[in-house]
Amino acid sequence: MPILVITGTGTEVGKTVTTAAVAASAVAAGRSVAVLKAAQTGVRPDERGDAEEVARLAGPVAARELARYPEPLAPGTAARRAGRAPVHPHEIAEAAAKLSTEHDLVLVEGAGGLLVRFDPAGGTLADAAELLAAPVLVVAPAGLGTLNSTELTAREVRRRGLDLVGVVIGSWPTEPDLAARCNLADLPEVACAPLLGALPAGAGAFAPEVFRRTAPGWLAPRLDGTWDAEAFRVRQRPRALEH
Repeated sequence: MPILVITGTGTEVGKTVTTAAVAASAVAAGRSVAVLKAAQTGVRPDERGDAEEVARLAGPVAARELARYPEPLAPGTAARRAGRAPVHPHEIAEAAAKLSTEHDLVLVEGAGGLLVRFDPAGGTLADAAELLAAPVLVVAPAGLGTLNSTELTAREVRRRGLDLVGVVIGSWPTEPDLAARCNLADLPEVACAPLLGALPAGAGAFAPEVFRRTAPGWLAPRLDGTWDAEAFRVRQRPRALEH
């Protein structure tokens, strides 16, 4: 798996922190890692973007950003409103392929969901993944409403003939409700792919040294971690209704 495309079921689901955890776990396993942010939106030129945030949390990884637009919008819309050139899927694929010649693992982080548009022709992260024939990791929220968006994303990945590596819960609450607990069993079922991790809520605020030390414990061995999905489900299993 020299290239892994990481997408979310939407915005604010923990995609960047999950990317950082995957990067930190790979680095801890002795692999050289690069992270590619296809397009950064809603960030000023002097602010840290997602790729730089991954590097801050994960440690010695190469960080590259293809484009930056000031407004927090879909990349295609943000590029048009800023009067700047959009990023096209073939540019994402070419940059990732080049990085893969220099690193053991390249993590390509999208913007929002899988089908968010990058250019006027409707190019998406899914198109870039197709060009790369790269596997896809889906980051999903824990609670109510996640099953529909996760299943739709998984179906689109498979429709394109791509390998869905699995699903990671981007932020597992300190006090999960019934929906979140049930979703531990339901998410892999609707995605037809394994649950490969659950990041604790607020993990992005951890000190970098703590983040790097603990990140492997949030991810399954498929992602260079030690997290056990079944053991986690057993600990979080909801109690049956009492009659």
